[in-house]
Amino acid sequence: MDYGIEVITLPVADVDRALEFYVERVGFTLDVDYRPSDEFRVVQLTPPGSACSVHLGQGITGAVRDTYLVVSDIQAVHQELSDRGVPVSPIRHKSTVDEWQGGFAPGVDPQRRNYASFLDFADPDGNTWIVQERR
Repeated sequence: MDYGIEVITLPVADVDRALEFYVERVGFTLDVDYRPSDEFRVVQLTPPGSACSVHLGQGITGAVRDTYLVVSDIQAVHQELSDRGVPVSPIRHKSTVDEWQGGFAPGVDPQRRNYASFLDFADPDGNTWIVQERR
């Protein structure tokens, strides 16, 4: 049996603010903005190229930590997010890949190994994202 993740739900305080952040700044695609009443609203967004979407809505509380986005060029994504006004961390890489024990060094992995380079950012509600490179 295969299991697929198709939707992640993120709690947000202001749906319109989150919608602007993810579409205009991060570059996600708006799939659905369904609001049949003032008490109920669900917005579905999809990261470019992803099979998994994100739901935002009214009445969801808390914060989601460290959801991963995987990209093929972390330097290009860092530049794109920075250009869009997203406060992103500096790129960092595993200090040793083969026997990694949690340490990082600044910049992109010198050998551009898969899953070795990272950056992160947070949305206005404190939901955090880790972007990891897989070439």
